[in-house]
Amino acid sequence: MALSLYNTANRTVSEFRPITPGKVGIYLCGATVQAPPHIGHIRSGVNFDILRRWLAASGFEVTFIRNVTDIDDKILHKAVHEEIPWWAVAMKYERAFTDAYKALNVLPPTYEPRATGHITQMISLMETLIEKGHAYAPGNGDVYLEVRTLKSYLTLSNQKLDDLQPAGDAEDRLKRDPRDFALWKASKPGEPSWPTPWGDGRPGWHLECSAMAQAYLGETFDIHGGGLDLIFPHHENEIAQSEAAGYGFANVWMHNAWVTTAGEKMSKSLGNSLQVQELIKKVRGIELRWYLGSAHYRSMLEFSFEALEESAVAFRRIEAFLDRAIGLLGKTPEGIIASAFADAMNDDLAVPTALAFLSETVKNGNNALAANDLVTLEVAVAEVRGTLGVLGCDPLDEAFSSNSTVKTDAIDGLISLALQQREAARARKDFAASDAIRDQIAALGIVIEDTPQGPRWQITSGR
Repeated sequence: MALSLYNTANRTVSEFRPITPGKVGIYLCGATVQAPPHIGHIRSGVNFDILRRWLAASGFEVTFIRNVTDIDDKILHKAVHEEIPWWAVAMKYERAFTDAYKALNVLPPTYEPRATGHITQMISLMETLIEKGHAYAPGNGDVYLEVRTLKSYLTLSNQKLDDLQPAGDAEDRLKRDPRDFALWKASKPGEPSWPTPWGDGRPGWHLECSAMAQAYLGETFDIHGGGLDLIFPHHENEIAQSEAAGYGFANVWMHNAWVTTAGEKMSKSLGNSLQVQELIKKVRGIELRWYLGSAHYRSMLEFSFEALEESAVAFRRIEAFLDRAIGLLGKTPEGIIASAFADAMNDDLAVPTALAFLSETVKNGNNALAANDLVTLEVAVAEVRGTLGVLGCDPLDEAFSSNSTVKTDAIDGLISLALQQREAARARKDFAASDAIRDQIAALGIVIEDTPQGPRWQITSGR
């Protein structure tokens, strides 16, 4: 079964065919670094990381671009509010996003370009658009795209031009049409600026992505991704300026749905944003990633702390199975991709279907554990690891080595010593001491399981 993906541009699921066989170019709209990331931001990173991992597991060479918008009205406003330079704001929150991606095991992009590092490419693109008659400079330092010169504007969001409100990014009196949008904004006193043939200023929001996608992936590439909220105006305007310049641009458009609270999109303006740095104090990064990645990427994810904890508990059961199984096998099988899992992922990344397969595999593995069937158990462990690897949630992954249930020598030695003391107490029939040791270990979130092979332990609630 070949990979099929939903394309927002034509609203159908169809077979994915890369431009160059064996290679895939992806551009994902990254963060506007003006505040710490909440899980609404990071869900996009997790969803497209799963896509990237599945493409790699399927044998593709993936070039993954995720930009950083480090100059923007919101960043300038935050700089005034925090009384620090705009570039310090951008750097501060870019690092916060990097930390959040790392905590959730989102692979670093192949390249992560910043908007301010690509002003030259933006100027070149604007020159092309003006030469082709699709953009104009009214003389005040601004540059606008003239949307009525385009034949296919708004095909992604399926809107009508005359129904749109004014773009609202500059004074309408300077525009040929209020719906024309700014490619470049003339500088204001105290704001950062860069020189252009039309005057000093800074880029509009949409221009950067067209310029950087072309620079790193070429004029036509395979997949462009982002959240649903970016379809209009951002992605529509990217398409407009790119196609007006003569680019083929993206062949497939993919959009992840929102994380919602009380049915509303999570955002800072609603006052219900949940920062990643706070949530990973409540659950581990691997558990938060499991929660965010468990729903289909096109389905809304309604957040609650109860749902997060239930998800974390379910994941710990999978960890416990791996821990027991690897202990019995005496080795750690490498992950393999089962055909049922591959079929689910090839069906527009149907993660919920993949998780149903995973649940059945863990069930079969636990039955094999009980029957001491090592052959079946080894296959189950390999399939579980293969599934978790694509989902970015393998607890044996080095990315989670600092907080997973994998035993380090030091921890194992300390707990083994406590267990030896417990066994000695039981041998002399001092059950009060034995129970006290067990209870003290349990208070640390560690459960002891007495087996025919001797006592075993597992972490059930570590952070």
